[in-house]
Amino acid sequence: MTSTPSLRQSLVEHAMRLLDAGDHDLSLRAVARAAGVSAMAPYRHFPDKTALLGAVAAEGFAMLHNQLVVADAQGNAIAPEQALVEQGLAYVAFAQAHPALFRLMFTDAIATAAHVSPDHAAEGDAYGILAARVATLCPGTAPTATMAAWALVHGFATLALDRRLPPDPEAARAALALFVAGLTKKGPEA
Repeated sequence: MTSTPSLRQSLVEHAMRLLDAGDHDLSLRAVARAAGVSAMAPYRHFPDKTALLGAVAAEGFAMLHNQLVVADAQGNAIAPEQALVEQGLAYVAFAQAHPALFRLMFTDAIATAAHVSPDHAAEGDAYGILAARVATLCPGTAPTATMAAWALVHGFATLALDRRLPPDPEAARAALALFVAGLTKKGPEA
């Protein structure tokens, strides 16, 4: 027997579909309409729009996490350094596949509502996957190196979304490989 998603999950899924379809100014009423429920039904699960968008962002971070785990494993099958390159490519690809969701995920109020902060990274979140891989490559500078790696991929993804960089996976691969080569070069603090 297949279980149907809860109303809460259904509302989150419909909100994500609306975002993917280009509706960047979601309202609880629009999400309720898309889900086929009354305009008041979302309030049983979300006190306001920010809470709904926080749940959508949390779902986005879970999706990103899953994609980074897969990319890390595929890259690690080649080499630990390649795992970091593959994570970066997966991050950029996620942003390009879900631009509105990606932007929503990093909006201050929404990230706060989703309880997401790199300061509280854990193994189970997207930043935690990045931090764990970077720590294997340069344990002596892991916090700083993780911040640099995140800034690079997030910047690359954002610039590509804003059409300031061409959405060229090979250029991204080359930039990430150059970064990882510099990151893993043994120096006095590596």
